[in-house]
Amino acid sequence: MASKQTRARVTVVGSLNMDLVVRSPRLPQPGETLAGRGFAQVAGGKGGNQAVAAARLGAQVSVLGCVGADANGAQLRAGLEAERIDCAALETGSEPSGVALIVVDDASQNTIVIVAGSNGELTPAAIARHEATLAAADVVICQLETPPESVYAALAAARRLGKIVILNPAPATGPLPADWLPLIDYLIPNELEAAALSGVAVDSPEDAARAAAALRAAGARNVLVTLGARGVHAALEGAAATLYDAPRVEAVDTTAAGDTFIGGFAAQLAQGASVEAAIRFAQRAAALSVTRAGAQPSIPTRAEVDALG
Repeated sequence: MASKQTRARVTVVGSLNMDLVVRSPRLPQPGETLAGRGFAQVAGGKGGNQAVAAARLGAQVSVLGCVGADANGAQLRAGLEAERIDCAALETGSEPSGVALIVVDDASQNTIVIVAGSNGELTPAAIARHEATLAAADVVICQLETPPESVYAALAAARRLGKIVILNPAPATGPLPADWLPLIDYLIPNELEAAALSGVAVDSPEDAARAAAALRAAGARNVLVTLGARGVHAALEGAAATLYDAPRVEAVDTTAAGDTFIGGFAAQLAQGASVEAAIRFAQRAAALSVTRAGAQPSIPTRAEVDALG
């Protein structure tokens, strides 16, 4: 009989970028030039990061997205395949592959500017072409780094197919369309995204609780607001709101911590874990990721997370 881990299948619909990462003492002010201390070029994009996280953390993963017919696209595809991620639904577009310009400071905070490139070529027609990839999944993950009409198409198809649907609303600039919320099982924003979606400023766990309550009142089924070192506020259907404290670690680089949480949470749900167990596991995975530099290079394996207990 197959194990739960063998049956755990996650499809990630989203962006793949080449990350150009610079480290500097602090984040620059507008118009300011700073001397950086290092540069790295690594695979990223929220879709790519979440796919790698789900794969390393125990799921069989497929990616539905678009890269360019360039060196970055070839490298991004090869990196996913090296993680044993199914790239049959990863199309090649006419635009250059997406890139992200990232500055990380000595406090391990970052600023990110994204150029969508070929990610903008992921269309609703592409979602329809690869519906079999969605149908094969237990959990479908989407973000907002691809065209909104395509995100909606993926959410709607996943809901119609009866999948567990996760939306990481990043980047969020305002409320989601009202007809999106019934399609989503787990809405997982960070503080800034929760504020943009709800209109409630989020500066504390108490604010996160208010934002999550507002999002649930608007129709969101389950809301997890990730708060970095302050934990995760969970407002779940049929349960009391709960703050899950984050493990204490010495942070080096917070890039991809949220993506690691999403991938770990999805992998656990796909394996049949309870929501509480999935949150705790994903928190441990994210805590490990911030102790390492980079996006995908920082994402731990299932064995590393299990070793934490």
